[in-house]
Amino acid sequence: MKYYSTNHQAPEATLEKAVVKGLAEDKGLYMPDHINRLPQEFFDHIQDMSFQEIAFEVAKGFFAEDIPADDLKQIVYDTLSFDVPAVKITEKIYSLELFHGPTLAFKDVGARFMARLLGYFNKKQNADRLVNVLVATSGDTGSAVANGFLGVEGIHVYVLYPKGKVSPIQECQFTTLGQNITAIEVDGVFDDCQALVKNAFMDADLNAHMKLTSANSINVARFLPQSFYYFYAYAQMKKAGKADNLVVCVPSGNFGNICSALFGVRMGLPIKRFIASNNANDIFYNYLQTGKYEPKPSVQTIANAMDVGDPSNFARIYELYNRDHAAICAHISGATYADEQIADTMRQCLKETGYQLDPHGACGYRALQEGLQEGETGVFLETAHPAKFKGVVDAIISGDIEIPAKLAAFMKGEKQSVSMTKEFADFKAYLMTK
Repeated sequence: MKYYSTNHQAPEATLEKAVVKGLAEDKGLYMPDHINRLPQEFFDHIQDMSFQEIAFEVAKGFFAEDIPADDLKQIVYDTLSFDVPAVKITEKIYSLELFHGPTLAFKDVGARFMARLLGYFNKKQNADRLVNVLVATSGDTGSAVANGFLGVEGIHVYVLYPKGKVSPIQECQFTTLGQNITAIEVDGVFDDCQALVKNAFMDADLNAHMKLTSANSINVARFLPQSFYYFYAYAQMKKAGKADNLVVCVPSGNFGNICSALFGVRMGLPIKRFIASNNANDIFYNYLQTGKYEPKPSVQTIANAMDVGDPSNFARIYELYNRDHAAICAHISGATYADEQIADTMRQCLKETGYQLDPHGACGYRALQEGLQEGETGVFLETAHPAKFKGVVDAIISGDIEIPAKLAAFMKGEKQSVSMTKEFADFKAYLMTK
């Protein structure tokens, strides 16, 4: 399969090039030149399949033209060697819990898949040149990528994160690992971190000096595997007899997660419509209302992993719908919530259902409460364990949420990070010494 750039000014790429380079030469994001529809037989029996079996069939739809089936199956099954997502019920609204991986966040799947795919291509090439992975994070991406790539031979990861704007537990998950993981604490916001990564890819000196790629959702190997979740959710809802008129609400920051779901729909996944739920960073919501995409500086919220002022994957969504605002609005609606609305939702849900939301999941739950129509069944994504935001959650619910053992283990490590300004010249100078 060939991959083209959303800016349409770069040559087509193979899967290997798209994964290794991350970003096209014209600064566009790679898109597959076609999307394979899965056979109806797959959907007829999907409710009887395991998460791994479902994911392998979906992965074949994306990658079978480039990777032998046995190799692809090993990559998928190695990626998913942890507890499967869980579906929890609250009347007409269902939570799909995606925090059962190593770092208790939904990004574990994409990060682990990419680590294994990049390792596969490295081994195939017998490459002896170190691959340097640059990743900007507003919270969960950094921890998922750092742990997904930890100890992978031939790869070094640089995690760029905004100083003081990720939760203490999230910070522990990527600053305490050492080995082939370097944490870089940027004096700025997430958008500054993302700009440093993108500028690094475009810098001729850096690319001559070192082999660079990204593990943000700008990379096709990071965002496409996240579609596995949506097929699994459909399977569970079908098993429960609730799959008709299914509405899925996705708490959205950089929009890689919902983008993967939209690719799944093009493969035949029968989801009726989507809601993209934002915090106060409402750029996509405003686009839906006005037809104008107007990025702006991100603002800090209690749902920090969604604090993105210029979501990269908007370019892919725009391309997927042939740049047609009306077509996007026909399939995706939006919602946006201030911090106090998020907090109120967390308190209300806990009181009424006993279910503990995290701030990001609360955006999804509230959007379904307000936007679900007669005859529809809603699923929202609970993207990370609430204990990852313990200080925020405890203050909101006036409680003391228990920290799972997986998270507690990270907190015992010693912080190791490199301080960095938001100026690209400083970041470049640092990397040129490596």
